[in-house]
Amino acid sequence: MMKKSMPMRMLAAMLLLTILTGCSTVKGWFDKDDEKAGAPAALSEFTASATPSKLWSVNAGKGEERLGVRQRPAVADGRVYAAAVKGGVRAYELQSGAQVWSYDSDARLTGGPAAADGLVVVGGLDGEVVALDAATGAEKWRAKVSNEVITAPAIGQGLVLVRSNDGRVTAFDAQTGEQRWFYDTDLPSLTVRGNASVLLGPGVAFVGNDDGTLSAMAINDGRLLWNQVVGVPDGRTELERMADVDGAPILDGSTVFATSFKNETVAIDGPSGRPLWSRERGGAGGIGLAGSSVLVADSAGTVWALDKNTGEPLWSNTTLARRSLTAPTVQGDYAVVGDFDGYVHWLRLENGELAARARADGNAIKAKPVVADGTLLVQDIGGKITAFGLQ
Repeated sequence: MMKKSMPMRMLAAMLLLTILTGCSTVKGWFDKDDEKAGAPAALSEFTASATPSKLWSVNAGKGEERLGVRQRPAVADGRVYAAAVKGGVRAYELQSGAQVWSYDSDARLTGGPAAADGLVVVGGLDGEVVALDAATGAEKWRAKVSNEVITAPAIGQGLVLVRSNDGRVTAFDAQTGEQRWFYDTDLPSLTVRGNASVLLGPGVAFVGNDDGTLSAMAINDGRLLWNQVVGVPDGRTELERMADVDGAPILDGSTVFATSFKNETVAIDGPSGRPLWSRERGGAGGIGLAGSSVLVADSAGTVWALDKNTGEPLWSNTTLARRSLTAPTVQGDYAVVGDFDGYVHWLRLENGELAARARADGNAIKAKPVVADGTLLVQDIGGKITAFGLQ
């Protein structure tokens, strides 16, 4: 089976970036009114109802910059694990930001890390997969996959599952690194830069695909159990047909929630693959889950809360339009998103109103923020990690 090469995927991503940014280097394409209409919304004044505090910040190494991999830290057992394109892997104390250990590497580490079951696993642009001891940072095993790894592996049920950029999912023995199985999917000719991490459920692995589908595979052998459409790849051109499921799906009980570049969000019964509801609101970045609501940020910069049982909108917030928002996460009673200018925004879960704002740094935040033990963590494209508390 022939696979699209990395240069072609990079070219596709650059083409998409050029189109979405309006080819600003070509004079005369847009008048001033067009440029103003397409500009990010200015930060509006509001009455704050929450108070974020910056707890600590560290530089994990050279960040992803324009690679478009949405790299973010992983948290396990009171430690924060972070990787960098140049800088290896580092472990920090969650409460203080103090460095615990570092693992130096010449590899360009872009996939992950993931942390669970005493392991920290990260992938690289040359297909490297490296597993480290979570306590000490010592290398336990190393493997290779068929293409670049630009999303976090999944660890659980005795396996490490790695989704490479050619559509293949490879399963390794978590203790030895021995390959157990792999599963291939065909790729469209044009895709969005980025991949969804594999989601593990009891005896099953869920993976979002570049053709707009979500697949469920048996964890023991990689056998396909079902395949369901999330975003319909319709349109006259390859650009219009892009429907990638690049944000990690979420499992809530037996229901899987996923969203796509086509701005479509679905709820699917995990065991059977039966669709429960579908709504034309969503985005490529991924999903947040809060009590009875599903949270998504669409490509226009609108943040939506959808009823978890029906998909009907509960509220929307349009004040952050065109600010290239991350997928939402939840910190306490607030939905949280980052933006292109390094700002973090807190929205009230009950009604979507802006509650607080803070700036991590001047670099863009592309990855979904992480929350652990009440602490919110963001990693920007420069490689800086900032921790926030909230009152």
